[in-house]
Amino acid sequence: MLRDQPLEKKYRIVIADDHPIVRRGVRMVIESGVGMEVCAEAANGLEAVEHVKQHAPDLVVMDLIMPEMDGMEATRQVREISPSTEVLVFSTHFADGIARDLLRSGARGYVLKTDPPSELAAAIDRIRHKGTFFTACLAESMTGSYINQSEDAEGGALPGTTLTPREVQVVQLLAQGKCNKEVAVTLDVSTRTVESHRTHIMRKMKFGNYAELVRFAVRNNLVDP
Repeated sequence: MLRDQPLEKKYRIVIADDHPIVRRGVRMVIESGVGMEVCAEAANGLEAVEHVKQHAPDLVVMDLIMPEMDGMEATRQVREISPSTEVLVFSTHFADGIARDLLRSGARGYVLKTDPPSELAAAIDRIRHKGTFFTACLAESMTGSYINQSEDAEGGALPGTTLTPREVQVVQLLAQGKCNKEVAVTLDVSTRTVESHRTHIMRKMKFGNYAELVRFAVRNNLVDP
């Protein structure tokens, strides 16, 4: 007699937004996916933090402007309370400086409410698989910053580190959310070469995970999220 196979653990998400109609729309996007569920909804940042304490979800889809506590402070507290809980900002507001501060606070993605629903679904999926995701206008800003940094850098090395010019390029592209294959195509090298660079960078810079690499890139203005 065959034993029942254990059910795969669902990816649990908290939705934090002060507008019920927005929460309903986000819920529909989440529930249309496979293996995901909404475990709680919050109408403000304070409620979001409380739900994280109670449920320890995998992800919080976080509005930026909310009563009681805004998304910026809520993101900081969520990451302190539950480091395994990721944050995806979902907002009508966008500015390079705000996005940079949010990433420094621990957010892994930034999607605008004016983006199509497919962008929100793609962002959730990307973060679910340990990646990052940024709205198209933010990606363009990051690309422009990467080009300007490359043109202005003397030799391409990063002052104060032991990273080589090529390793700096790899860090920039990885921090933009590109996978190893996409970095390889951009740099016109093999995927194995990128994997080797990535492993060496993580060990050389003593990064414990991908999020630390991204935060390092933001702090050193290698990307402009």
